[in-house]
Amino acid sequence: MKNSWDLIISGGGPAGLTAGLYGARSGLKTLIIEKALPGGCINEASYIENYPGFPNGISGQELANNMFKQCENAGAEIHVLERVQKINFRNGKKLVITDSDEYECEAIIIATGTKYRNLGLPSEVKFRGKGISYCAVCDGPLFKDKEVVVIGGGNCAAIDAIFLSELVSNVTLIHRRDSLRTEKALVEEMKRKNIRVIYNSEVKRFEGEDTLSKVILFNRKSEEFSEIEAQGAFIDIGRIPNIDLVKGSGIITKDNYIIVDQRQRTNIEGIFAIGDITLSPYKQIGKAIGDAVVAASEAYGYIKNPYYYR
Repeated sequence: MKNSWDLIISGGGPAGLTAGLYGARSGLKTLIIEKALPGGCINEASYIENYPGFPNGISGQELANNMFKQCENAGAEIHVLERVQKINFRNGKKLVITDSDEYECEAIIIATGTKYRNLGLPSEVKFRGKGISYCAVCDGPLFKDKEVVVIGGGNCAAIDAIFLSELVSNVTLIHRRDSLRTEKALVEEMKRKNIRVIYNSEVKRFEGEDTLSKVILFNRKSEEFSEIEAQGAFIDIGRIPNIDLVKGSGIITKDNYIIVDQRQRTNIEGIFAIGDITLSPYKQIGKAIGDAVVAASEAYGYIKNPYYYR
C-alpha cells in the first residue's frame, strides 16, 4: 500500500524531527506530518542559549533547519503544510487521517506541541494583525523605532522583550504578578537593556483607531487603572496543547495533556506521545528531544520486537 508506513509522527518540531531521525536510522519506514514548517515553535525563537553544543547560542530558525536536514538525510519523509485531523483504527492497523490524505501504520508518535494562549479580550481580536502579535521574531521588524509592550512573565516573554529592544524605541514588560518566572540570566539581561517591567498589572483593554495606540492596565494591588502608549503588543502568556487529533481515539488525557508512562507510551498499544503535548511540567527543547529518543526506540521495539525488547 502506497500510504503504508511503519511509523508516523504527527508534528515536526524538535521532538518530532528527533523521533523521525531515530526512527529512520533504525530502519523504520518513517513519515513526519507537520501542519506548518519543520521546526515548529522554535522557528519563532530569536535565539536559544540553553541548548547544548552552541556556546554562543543559535537562532531558532537555524536550529530548526539543521534538525530538518539531519532528519531528511537519515531517510525520513517529511510532509509539510499538512494537518493531522484524526487517529483511527482498522483491521488491527492504525490510521492517520489528514486534511489531504489517509495513511496506515504500525505505530504513531504524537508530537503536536502547543499553540498560543490568548488573553480572551474582545479588543484583542480587533487589533490582531493591527498592532497585536504573538511572534516577536516574525513581526518585530514591523515596529522599528516604535513603542511596544510584551505581556507575560516567563522566559519566552523575557526573550521576546530582549530581542525587541534591539529594534524598537522602547519596550515595557507587563506581568500580572509581583515577580517574574524567568531565569536569572534573562532578568539581568533585561536590566542591561533598560527594559521597564510593570508588575501586578493586567491588560483590560486595547485601544486605537485603525491600529493599536494604547493599552489599558489594571493594577491588582492598588486597584487603579492606567494607560500606556504602545503601537505594538506582543502577547506571551503561555501555550495550549494541540490535542484535537486524539479526540475520540480513546487516548487518556488530563488537563488537555496526554498521559504517558516513563517510556512515553499512552494507554493504547503502539501510540506514544512526546514533548510539550504530554503532562510533564518541563517544557524545554532538551526534554522534548529526550522524550523523542525514548519513544522512537520504543516504537522500534513495538514494531520489530527484537530479542532484547521482549
